[in-house]
Amino acid sequence: MEKRWKILPSEPELQRKLTEELRLSPLLAQLLINREFSDPQQADRFLNSTLSDLHAPFLMKDMDRAVDRIIPTIKNRERLCIYGDYDVDGITATALLKIFLSEIRAQPLSYFPHRLNEGRGLNPEALDRLSQQGVKLLITVDCGISDNEQVVYARKLGIDVIITDHHEVPEDLPPARAILNPRQKDCKFPYKTLAGVGVAFNLAIALRARLRDEGFFGDREAPNLKQYLDLVALGTIADIVPLTDENRIFVRYGLEQLTAGRRVGIRALKEVSGCAFGSINTVAVGFRLAPRINAAGRLSQADESLKLLTTNSEEEANTIARKLNEENYQRQQIEENISKEACSLVEADVRLKKGASLVLASPDWHPGVIGIAASRLTNEYFKPTILISVKEGLGKGSARSIPGFDLYQGIRSCQDLLKSYGGHRWAAGLTILEDRIDEFRDRFERLVTESLSEEDFIPQLSIDALLPLPDITENLVEELNLLEPFGPGNPEPTFATTGLKLTDSWIVGNNHLKLKISEQGRFYSAIGFRMADHYPLPSSTIDLAFIPQFNEWEGVRSVQLKVKDVRTAKPASS
Repeated sequence: MEKRWKILPSEPELQRKLTEELRLSPLLAQLLINREFSDPQQADRFLNSTLSDLHAPFLMKDMDRAVDRIIPTIKNRERLCIYGDYDVDGITATALLKIFLSEIRAQPLSYFPHRLNEGRGLNPEALDRLSQQGVKLLITVDCGISDNEQVVYARKLGIDVIITDHHEVPEDLPPARAILNPRQKDCKFPYKTLAGVGVAFNLAIALRARLRDEGFFGDREAPNLKQYLDLVALGTIADIVPLTDENRIFVRYGLEQLTAGRRVGIRALKEVSGCAFGSINTVAVGFRLAPRINAAGRLSQADESLKLLTTNSEEEANTIARKLNEENYQRQQIEENISKEACSLVEADVRLKKGASLVLASPDWHPGVIGIAASRLTNEYFKPTILISVKEGLGKGSARSIPGFDLYQGIRSCQDLLKSYGGHRWAAGLTILEDRIDEFRDRFERLVTESLSEEDFIPQLSIDALLPLPDITENLVEELNLLEPFGPGNPEPTFATTGLKLTDSWIVGNNHLKLKISEQGRFYSAIGFRMADHYPLPSSTIDLAFIPQFNEWEGVRSVQLKVKDVRTAKPASS
């Protein structure tokens, strides 16, 4: 699908202001402006923020109530349980609180619902089992904000519930003892887009501070929370939240912890993922580490991933890591089959191809993998996409969206057709009776059609600036890396050069496109990962959108261009 290039305008006056006050190059200043950091103080905080810049956790609504309830439980050795979601965010948040509470001698239980048998969130059967085990306090992580009836039931069983979550907040909140979610309208915590593990980490900070003030630790060292940031970074990156403000701090320091690999489970995970050596970046987390942690929760039980992150045994860590690696391979095969089948359904139906959305259902699709397949179809067709796995008259769906459409609000508009739903703007889940899927499909299609224009269905590629290739040096790439870590809210800087001479192109490796191009008599190397479908290029004069980066091979470092898009040369304004 051809992309619409949007070359962002230059802002000379704002550039000058940042350049003078922060001593930056004009290009780096413009990149900060493009990311909406035009104020020098904001830009400086973005570039140089440290752990001391984290927001005070007690600004979060109900944090004092949560701490007041948890501390007596710790001191009186009451039984408490951490109840987590089964994705990477929920698993890392559960691991974080379990390790932290164990360090302060609380010995918490943990519980993950089974994806296939129980589904997301709290459920009465699980609450019954936990009540029978003597649990008096339940702390949810990355779930619970929509579980009104379940929290009422927990109270009847004599279980207090503290909810820590980051998903969209419904109108009717559960009657929990405390709700930690910065998205609440009256929450004074200044940063609203934490991952679930980020909310859990703020709870740990608050607990440690209060316990320290009360002299709980005595002559003992309080837990070093900096060492927990590997878990926070894993969950934050995997949940695809903006890497700005507090998330950026978490991930920057967390990547250092992941690179160091002090946790035995992390070392084993890096080994089976093929990234045991060198620095860990957001790409390694998103495409190597996180999918393997996710694999257990998608195909079986998330408990194995929790064991990996909490064990102190190298033998156990290596065994679990190998198992997760195998399950991830199985997940890839299942997801590949679902994606192919779903694409076949679209290609065979003219109405689906021409429609504004995709809502597809099948009894043959694994509910633990349809979310990844939905992401693939969203990228392929650039439409809001919902895939539904149907079993015994009940459908469980995963949804993904495009920039112009708020998925959560769209699904919420159809809530009378659903048994349950939850999520946020970009990704959501739902359950629906099989006999209501057709009606839901029709209404959702109308909503998307009414909300979006034709232009919204054309993928847009934002270009930070036009940049002549001779200007790309090692010093420039090092300067660009000051903006790391990259991710949502802070994408890798993308540039474009027009009217380049293509001297050669070929396919390498696993469907990668290799280009040799020239400008002003000099030759440059470029690679487009998974872009073999662009070959052969129809013209020898091209426009190139790219990210400059370092390529290291056999100890030699050079600059290469990572291709974002390539097209037959057009006017610069196109």
